[in-house]
Amino acid sequence: MSRQTYIGLPVRDLARAREFYERLGLSYNPYASDERTACMVVSEDTMVMLNAEPYFREFTQSEIADTSTAREVALGLSADSREQVDDVAEQAVAAGGRALGGPVELGPMYMRAFLDPDGHRWSVNYFAVPSQ
Repeated sequence: MSRQTYIGLPVRDLARAREFYERLGLSYNPYASDERTACMVVSEDTMVMLNAEPYFREFTQSEIADTSTAREVALGLSADSREQVDDVAEQAVAAGGRALGGPVELGPMYMRAFLDPDGHRWSVNYFAVPSQ
């Protein structure tokens, strides 16, 4: 059975967060959104639910991690090439995110990381598969 994945993130400014993710190429699903939540489609099976902070607190019944000092989660997206990794990382910075260091190469993996405007850590990863 295939399952969808929903990633809920608290955001301070819902409109700004939606614009940031649209600039990274995610599409907006108005049918799963309202004035408190924006559903951003990563793929057919993966959605990022941007929740205004008051709603996130209500929904999770918990406090929100201070992303300037702590991480609750690290998120990653796959890429089809090293060039796509660089493109997405550069788009994130141009859209208001912040780069975290430079490119990282670990064996067949090439990665770049960034923070979104609310301090959530993302990485974009390409895994080179050897020719057979």
